[in-house]
Amino acid sequence: MSISLLGGFDIVVGDEPVTVPVGSKRLLAFIALQYRAAVPRTLVAGSLWPEASEQGANTNLRSALSRLQGLGKQALNICPAELRLAREVTVDLFRARSLAQRILDPHVPAQELDLNAAAVDQLSADLLPGWYDDWMLPEAEQWRQLRLHALEALTGAFIDTKEFAWAVTAAHAAVQADPLRESSQASLIRAHLAEDNRSEALYDFERYEQHLRDELGLRPTPRLRRLVSELQQSRPGNGSGPQL
Repeated sequence: MSISLLGGFDIVVGDEPVTVPVGSKRLLAFIALQYRAAVPRTLVAGSLWPEASEQGANTNLRSALSRLQGLGKQALNICPAELRLAREVTVDLFRARSLAQRILDPHVPAQELDLNAAAVDQLSADLLPGWYDDWMLPEAEQWRQLRLHALEALTGAFIDTKEFAWAVTAAHAAVQADPLRESSQASLIRAHLAEDNRSEALYDFERYEQHLRDELGLRPTPRLRRLVSELQQSRPGNGSGPQL
């Protein structure tokens, strides 16, 4: 049995999706985020129904548990005082988090990671997009930051092994997650330059420059501008250097 939290909530047994009542999805997602830790029922109830009284929150929790039927209920170990994810259940977030941490670990050689397009896919989805519960938002931001750093590092690893298509794909995933993040944009530009796609590097820089000015009234840092300064100087009308 596996629970998916990346890109949206889903629960699957084998290859078959399991139907779960809408109200019980939040309960399963909350417990899945704790992974192997036991969670007191009072904490679950108070987190999921913060505006209810203690008695009302506990009633809501009992109702959500009662609506879980069959395989959905088997995802939990239910005890009188606490809830825990069943041992046989896996969660995609923690597989992806482990991959990201290994990519960022300087002591793990790149050849041991078996990096490929599947690695990019694992790092490309937000945690429970469209969910705005207070208990979930810090987890979502923590995952976003981790995956962005991992995607940028992954871009560099693909550039080093001359796998430029995957480098561009990883960098694009980072830029899509945060279009205003300069380090992700720099990764994308470096991937284009490594593949000698100078026009694409310049186009992406100028699009980012315009977006940054429109949204925040800022300019790219000198470090990013230096990446494309030679390309800009070589354009027609900007000197006698080679043209794009």
